[in-house]
Amino acid sequence: MGLAFNLFCSNALCLLVLLPAALCTSDPYTSSRAAFYGTPDGLGTPSGACGYGDFGRTLNDGVVAAVSNRLYKNGLGCGACYQVKCNIPSLCSQEGAKVVVTDHGEGDRTDFILSPRAFAKLALPNKGSELKKYGVVDIKYQRISCQYPGHNIKIKIHESSRYPDYLAILIIYKGGKSEITAVELLQGKQWKAMRNAYGAVWDLPNPPKGPLTIRFQVSENGVQKWIPVWNTIPSHWKPGASYDTNIQLPS
Repeated sequence: MGLAFNLFCSNALCLLVLLPAALCTSDPYTSSRAAFYGTPDGLGTPSGACGYGDFGRTLNDGVVAAVSNRLYKNGLGCGACYQVKCNIPSLCSQEGAKVVVTDHGEGDRTDFILSPRAFAKLALPNKGSELKKYGVVDIKYQRISCQYPGHNIKIKIHESSRYPDYLAILIIYKGGKSEITAVELLQGKQWKAMRNAYGAVWDLPNPPKGPLTIRFQVSENGVQKWIPVWNTIPSHWKPGASYDTNIQLPS
């Protein structure tokens, strides 16, 4: 075990005290509880509160989660990534599950309600069925950077959009730990704010014509910055289509 040195002085007397290093570091994990919901294929649900639709069902290979109010943050928590570990040594793996937030939900003092596949990831090999018998388990979790190898950030046109009168979008495959706190659309020479309709969905009635330029504001540890995406959305955009931004945020 590592040791840390603390020096205490009183008048002419100084004492050198050795403390275990564990006492000088804070645990990055938060204690909580997790349950799971049922789906026919073990993946996520296409009706999650973040608005991802069928994309949210298969995102991260279906290892996804609904989270409590404090993590959902009125939708700003959508797309966040967490490492979740359960606390039963005979059943739980050391790595746990790396999940993506796609929905909102809580119950029985839980912060996470996991997809079946995500809940099974908590377990040691061949122990998933036994772990599921508990229904709800004690866990610890921490926020981690999202990583999407081979993917740039994409702008997905939400299926509720109606060309050309109503535009709703999702910003998907965003790496890192930041949260999207605002989205604006360039109209002429001015930026026009899009509304956070719900979850991760941002919308604007009567959008401008022609190729569309947006910018989105990301926030991490109190630091905010704007990320512009020029002419990514084509003139004749289509509901359900996704458009590559050719950019990615550092993990």
